[in-house]
Amino acid sequence: MNTPPSPLGAERADGSSVQIGALVPLTRPGWVEAGQHLLAGLELAVREVNDAGGIVGRPLELVVRDTAADPQRAAAAVDELARLGVAALAGEYHSVVARAAAARADALGLPFLCSSAVLDALTEQPTEWVARLAPAQSHGWQIYADFLLSTGHSRIAVATESSVYWASGARILRDYLAPRGGTVIELDMRALAPTAVCDELVDNRATALLLLVGHPEPAVTIVKSVRRDQRLAEIMIGAPAGQPEFAEWATLLGDDSAAIPFLRYLPERLSPLGARVETALRERLAEAPSFVAFEGYDTVAVLADVLRSHGADRARTAESWPRVAVEGTRGQIQFSRTPGISVWQWAWTPIQVVDRDPAEPDRFRILHAS
Repeated sequence: MNTPPSPLGAERADGSSVQIGALVPLTRPGWVEAGQHLLAGLELAVREVNDAGGIVGRPLELVVRDTAADPQRAAAAVDELARLGVAALAGEYHSVVARAAAARADALGLPFLCSSAVLDALTEQPTEWVARLAPAQSHGWQIYADFLLSTGHSRIAVATESSVYWASGARILRDYLAPRGGTVIELDMRALAPTAVCDELVDNRATALLLLVGHPEPAVTIVKSVRRDQRLAEIMIGAPAGQPEFAEWATLLGDDSAAIPFLRYLPERLSPLGARVETALRERLAEAPSFVAFEGYDTVAVLADVLRSHGADRARTAESWPRVAVEGTRGQIQFSRTPGISVWQWAWTPIQVVDRDPAEPDRFRILHAS
């Protein structure tokens, strides 16, 4: 079922609003908490744009569609939003879903600013219609691989599920670590029960286990199994895709949620704009905002700037990607062509490797930064 349009602080009685279509996972099997944070950032920025006069006097409006982590549902939503006349698309968290949305947006000539998805090949061929704020997976996961090597891990097991995203992550790690003396051992979670993972880790003498699997399951069960196996007391569990970022992770795992390093796309210190937005997001969410909420805010900040400068014409919006220069919550946002990346890319947002502090699981520790 489609989520109804969200007017967000601007009346639309005369039909004169400028509309942005927002793709967000709001129901299972989508990562609902990530979707809620993404939407909170999008909504906050829209409200601020409208409080400041809108788009040359016209209110900005989000037309929200729930993708539920379903690529086909997302593609259908893009078709619908294009027919409704939205000026551009924003959002999406899941990489495989964003890839389906990007393909449709490219085919329809509809500008799409992707907020969170990191898959390098967001489109099969280079496109002028799609830009992205999140760092490409190859960039972020290589930084994570550097962190593994710097902390003495060279025999690394990866628990994987069947997905283009997870397969891409495993390949990035293997290709980066192998020339540097690292070994990646793949554990196929289609064939292994979570408890059997422990035996594989012991047999392969792995010093680290990376969770390239869905949340909450089987990730939560794998963590519990490994933490309870005395043979694996020294093993590091990692989650480069960011499962521990959200409060649900700590709720489900308690003390076991800590000391699991993951990638987070925030600077070490927020700018005054970032700090102000953090306060507003915290109030809106009633919890600490994740980096995904900041990605949502920055998405609308960029689109509003483009729409003010060039109007709601779709072709002119797409042509403007290389001229964007917007102060976002995490730095100056500009797009460029990056080798191996098919879309206009912000190169690069700040990247950290962080974990939850074992002494205080609600607090994050920065372990490595780029």
